[in-house]
Amino acid sequence: MSLHPLDIAALAAYLLLITGIGFYFSRKNTNTEEYFVGGRSFSGWVIGLSLVGTSISSITFLAYPGDAFKTSWIRFVPNLMLPIAILFAAYFFLPFFRRGKITSAYEYLEDRFGPSIRVYGAVAFIIAQIVRVSMILFLLSLVIQELTGLSATTCILIGGIVVAVYTIVGGIDAVIWTDVMQTIVLVLGGILCLWVIVDALPGGLGQIFEVSDQFNKLSFSVLENGNLNAMGWEIRFDEKTITMMLFMGLIAWLTEYSSNQNTVQRYCASKSTREARKAMFIAVISSLPIWAFYMFLGTALFVFFQQFPATAPQEMLDGTRAAEQILPYFISNHLPAGVAGLVIASALAAAMSSLDSSINAISTVSVVDIYRRHIKPNEDDRHYLKAAWIIAAISALLMIGGAIYLANAETKTLQDTATVLTSILGGGLLGLYLIGFFTQQGDARAAWVGLVSTMIFTGWTILSKKGLLPESISVPFDLYYTGFVGNVIMFIMTYFVARFALKNQKDLSGVTVWTK
Repeated sequence: MSLHPLDIAALAAYLLLITGIGFYFSRKNTNTEEYFVGGRSFSGWVIGLSLVGTSISSITFLAYPGDAFKTSWIRFVPNLMLPIAILFAAYFFLPFFRRGKITSAYEYLEDRFGPSIRVYGAVAFIIAQIVRVSMILFLLSLVIQELTGLSATTCILIGGIVVAVYTIVGGIDAVIWTDVMQTIVLVLGGILCLWVIVDALPGGLGQIFEVSDQFNKLSFSVLENGNLNAMGWEIRFDEKTITMMLFMGLIAWLTEYSSNQNTVQRYCASKSTREARKAMFIAVISSLPIWAFYMFLGTALFVFFQQFPATAPQEMLDGTRAAEQILPYFISNHLPAGVAGLVIASALAAAMSSLDSSINAISTVSVVDIYRRHIKPNEDDRHYLKAAWIIAAISALLMIGGAIYLANAETKTLQDTATVLTSILGGGLLGLYLIGFFTQQGDARAAWVGLVSTMIFTGWTILSKKGLLPESISVPFDLYYTGFVGNVIMFIMTYFVARFALKNQKDLSGVTVWTK
C-alpha cells in the first residue's frame, strides 16, 4: 500500500502532536516526584482513561478482531471478570499502595518481607517489560509495514524514536495525557472502520447481526473441524471451558491490579484514594465496551467478506494466513484516503500507549527500588532525575534493538528464551502479594522458598511444553493453567514453610489487613 498524501498528513500530525505533548510537560519535570507520579495530582477520570490506554495495546487492535473474524468471542470471556477484580482491588489492594509516599509496587514487598524480595520483584518486572516492549514494537512494525510498504526496520525506528522522545522528556505527565489521547484515537479508528463496513453492506447494521447469528459468530464457541461448537461450563484442568477461562481471567486481572507497576504507579499519581478508586471504576466501564467493540468489529469484517469475498480473507479463515492480518488488510484495501491515515494512527496509538507506560515504569522501578535504594542512596534529587532520564533512554534503545533483532532473525530462539525467562521470573507474584496482604505468615526466607518452588514448577511446565521430558513426568494439565497453579504453589509453600518451619521475624504493623 502506498499512502495517499492525506494519510501521510494525518499520521504526521498525530506523531507531531504526541511529541509536542512530551516537550510541553518537560518544563514541569524538575524533580523525581513530578517525573514518576506527576506530583500525585491527577483526577480519577484522567487516570482511568490512562489505565485503559495502558491495557489495550496492540492485542485490542489486532488479536480481538482477528479472533472474532475467524472464530467467535472466546477471547472476550476472561475480560468479564475485570469488574470483580477491580472491585476487590479497589477496597483491599489499593489502601496498601496509597499509604505514605509509595512510588513503586515493590516498596510494599520490602515493608512486608524484606529488601531482597523487593529487589527480586523489581528485577523480574524490568526483564519482563523489556521483553514485552520489544515484542510490541516488533508486532507494530509488521502492521505499519503492511499498511505503508516501508521496511520493518524503518517502521521500528519511527515508532520507537517517537515513543522514546516524548516519554523520556515528558515523564509520567506526558505518558498519562498521551494515553488518554491514544485511547480516544483508538476508539475513533475502530468507529471509522465499522462505519465504512455498515455503509457498504446492503443490509447495513442489521445484516451484521443476521449473518453472524446464522454462522454462530456472536457466541463463546470453539472452532473444531471447521465448525463452531459451544464451549462447556465444566471445571476441569485438561481443557479450556468457559468457567475455567473466567477463573483465569480473574487471576490475570487480580495480578494486573496488585503487582503491575504500570497500574500501581497510576494509583500513586492520583490526588487521593477516592480519585484512584474512581479511576479504577472508569477503567472498567471504558475497557469492557472498547474490547467488545473490537470483537464486534471482527464479526462485522466476517460479514463484510461474506458479502464481498476475496482471496486473502478466505486464507485467514482457513488458516493459510494469520487471522490477525484481517484489520490491516481491510484498512489497506477498503478505507478511503484520509480515513486510512487516521485508522493507522489508531494502530500506532494501541501500541504506543503500552510502550510509553512501560518505559516510564522501568525507569521508575530502576531508580526507586534499585539505584536509589541500594547503589547510590544518599544523592540529591536532581541526580536521581538525571538517572531516570538515562535509564529511560537505555530502555528505549533496548526496546528498539530487540524489535530490530526480532524483525531480522531467521529463528525465534532469542524470543523464546526471553519469554521463558520472563515466565520463570514472573510466576507466582500474585500469590506473594496475597500472602502479604491477607496473612501474617512469612518473611524473606519463606518467600524465597515459595519463589524457588514456583520457578522449578514453571521450568517443569516449559520443558513439558517443548517435549523435552518423558511422557511419564510431563505436565498432566492444560498449560493454559500454568499461571494459576504457579500462584497456588507460591501461596501454599510460603504459608506452610512460614507457619511450621521459619517463623516470621518482621514487624507487620500496617502491612496486612489484620494489622492496619
